[in-house]
Amino acid sequence: MDTASSKDTSVLSSPFSSPNVAALLKIKIISWSQETGLPVSVTVRIDNRTFNLHRYPLFTKSGYFNRKLSESNELIELPSNFPGGPETFEMITLFIYGSSTLVDPLNVAALRCAAQFLEMTEDYGSGNLCERFDIYLNQVVLQSWDDTLIVLQKCQTLLPLAEELLIVSRCIESLAFMACMEILDPERRREQPVITLEALTAQPWSSEIVKEIVSHDLWIKDLIALPFKFFKRVIGSLRRQGMKEKYVSPIVLFYTSKWVLSKKTRQFRENSGEKKGDDDTNNRDLSVLQCVLDLLPMGEKSSKVIPVGFYFSLLSRSVELGLETDHKGKLIDQIASLLHLAQVEDFLLPTYGAESGSSSTELMIMESIFSRYVSFNMESSHIPSSNNYVVAELWDIYLTQVATDPRLGPKWFMDLILTVPVHSRQSHDHLYRALNTFLQVHPELSQEEKGMVCKNLNCQKLSQEVCIEAVQNELMPLRLIVQALFVQQLSTHQAFKECSDSFRYTHCGEFSGSLSSSRFPNSKSQNLGESPYIDGGETGSRPLSFLLQKDLTMQKSEFSRKEYESTSFRIQNLEHELMTLKRNLQLQNISKKKELTSVNPRPYGLEGRTMSKKRNPIGQVTSCIGSVNFTSQRKYASRILKVFRRISLFGRGKSKRKPGWTKPVQEDNVKRVAKSPPENKHCYCPVKKGSLCEANS
Repeated sequence: MDTASSKDTSVLSSPFSSPNVAALLKIKIISWSQETGLPVSVTVRIDNRTFNLHRYPLFTKSGYFNRKLSESNELIELPSNFPGGPETFEMITLFIYGSSTLVDPLNVAALRCAAQFLEMTEDYGSGNLCERFDIYLNQVVLQSWDDTLIVLQKCQTLLPLAEELLIVSRCIESLAFMACMEILDPERRREQPVITLEALTAQPWSSEIVKEIVSHDLWIKDLIALPFKFFKRVIGSLRRQGMKEKYVSPIVLFYTSKWVLSKKTRQFRENSGEKKGDDDTNNRDLSVLQCVLDLLPMGEKSSKVIPVGFYFSLLSRSVELGLETDHKGKLIDQIASLLHLAQVEDFLLPTYGAESGSSSTELMIMESIFSRYVSFNMESSHIPSSNNYVVAELWDIYLTQVATDPRLGPKWFMDLILTVPVHSRQSHDHLYRALNTFLQVHPELSQEEKGMVCKNLNCQKLSQEVCIEAVQNELMPLRLIVQALFVQQLSTHQAFKECSDSFRYTHCGEFSGSLSSSRFPNSKSQNLGESPYIDGGETGSRPLSFLLQKDLTMQKSEFSRKEYESTSFRIQNLEHELMTLKRNLQLQNISKKKELTSVNPRPYGLEGRTMSKKRNPIGQVTSCIGSVNFTSQRKYASRILKVFRRISLFGRGKSKRKPGWTKPVQEDNVKRVAKSPPENKHCYCPVKKGSLCEANS
């Protein structure tokens, strides 16, 4: 017997210990010859190996050999694509001679395919190899995650026969089922929850972060190690068996990150002999990229399961590989629908080479993305939206980075600004930063060109700090500086006014009856005689000391003790000015009386007469300052002074009186004047110092 050459006698590596198959086969052939007394009569050749075998065992166990031996009695050549090659045929021959076959996950797929090729079915013997290997696959291999993965990996070289025998399909369905059970975890064996990508939606995309996440779940790591033709079928099976999208999409993302986006993978391929930019490699990556886009969820439903930064990474890679326009447009639409969730770090920055910044592919793609978002969300509806504000801010920040290109012209930059409508910007701070960067890179621009570029900047939408910076920025056009200065002055004036009004209406709400009535329509104090700072148990009626203590506690950072003292001093001065104004009014009445006296002289004989008091109303007296109803004036002055005295209490504390402070007229003095009408018809006149004047009724 001429057996195969000794250089290829080892079987496939197996995790189980096994003897030398070639030696066992040689022993079996010799034993069968001794038992039957028949010599070897058939030669089987496969590749570069030759097997001398007996006719009867082959004829009775295999339908293939049954036909071939009927046609030829000496030599049979197996095709070069025989499943498993010479090693597998060697193990099949060992079974034909009655020996038990050594089966494990590493060789069961090849043995099952070889048995099918040789037609070793039940038609040629009970318990033939096809049935035995099917039982082993179903009862052993498909019950174990690791064994199923091994068999599926081995099926790559056994196609298409492995597909026809449903070995691949059975392995894929088994993996999907066990993955679903891993998610459900009915036995509560998991210590950590299954991975989702919700934590990655709020941060820039990074392949290193993905690699760290995958290391926590080995079953996901096993799935993304599969060839893509098997991987996409596993994903389809997961969805058919009911796995939620928030668990399926991360698996697709991890696979893409490893085999398409990872720079380490590309570097490994280059070190393995693949040239960078090789057509075969690019076509393979491009094919995977196109298929990945078909696997990923699209639309709003993907916003919670796939970070938008991942789509940006795919878009960047598609630009490098030259993805077709249709697939690229699909990706751009997906990014546009999720643009409000993006990070500036994920955006495509122009690569400045031979082409200018305005013609950069990355910049044109980014402009296309924002234009589509505007057409979808801003042009159809002018209602303010927080998402629109976020997108406008992202675009302005991106323009700040783009503006560093010196080859970007003013007109093109202005067109980029108008990509997002001006009315969609809630704040113009980032737009100012972009314009400032552009003007720094282009110092040669004239005032007219600067004004054209900056005409869309609204100073009223600048924050206080940025507005001050704009006023002091010499690069800005003169018109913008003037506008910023005007807005700054208005803001300062408004701030002072609001502060003054707030303080007056908070602490001096009853100073003016009309104002208090308009500001506090429900207030119980509607006249000067009723102060809101009286003691009482009603809600809203608190002592002034209580209000002061509350204000000191709540607004300690805004108002200091010195400001309270200053306000108190100011109120005292107002009180003094009010009394002075009252005296001036009295002097004006005296002057008017004199004018009336000079125009209408009294009849002769009545100059020295005085009007009887009985003809005057009660409390009506005559003096040089005119007719004054002291009863009403006394009540009015008493109420005003009472309010002033209560208001001036706060902030006074231990503070010393400031120089120049004049003691206001006391209520007692007013009472004394009111109670002591002049006895004579002549009185001392303040107009004519040191002289007497007549009082005319």
